[in-house]
Amino acid sequence: MSVRLVKAPISLKFSLAHAEDEVYEREFQRLSMSDEDPITQWLKLAKAKGDSAETDPVLLNLLVELHRKIDSLERTIKNEEPNRLDLESHEMIETIGFGYFDLAQSVLVLGRRYYGRIEMPVYPKRDIAVFFTAESSSLAKIEKMHEADEKEWASYLTARERILIRENKRVK
Repeated sequence: MSVRLVKAPISLKFSLAHAEDEVYEREFQRLSMSDEDPITQWLKLAKAKGDSAETDPVLLNLLVELHRKIDSLERTIKNEEPNRLDLESHEMIETIGFGYFDLAQSVLVLGRRYYGRIEMPVYPKRDIAVFFTAESSSLAKIEKMHEADEKEWASYLTARERILIRENKRVK
């Protein structure tokens, strides 16, 4: 099996997932884009109603992100931390592909299923919940990811490919 991967330094926290363990599934559902952020829900509703049709989309996105930052500061001041599971391992993803990623260290057990949070290095920064299976000691196949997160993953992968193509052109 040949998987095309591109360099992309991303942080991953993960734990072995057990079939009977529903806590991972609950966090997975909670981390979906719409469930995680009330301002995103409001924005989607406003767009659906057409209330934002005459608004500059860039300005609107910046205002929404400012609101998120204020919410984050408020949580920090109140000493409120997001309710996240403590995951056993932390590793760096070295390369990514469509439906796959490869870790920098060989720490996975072949055929085992894992739950993880990928810290996406995009704006706005956020974690993507993912279930994956070890194809080797470092290669993982993504089994389950939210649809919106799949699109963000694909966009990030495409952007990384473009960067690498530009770098290769400069070297030649």
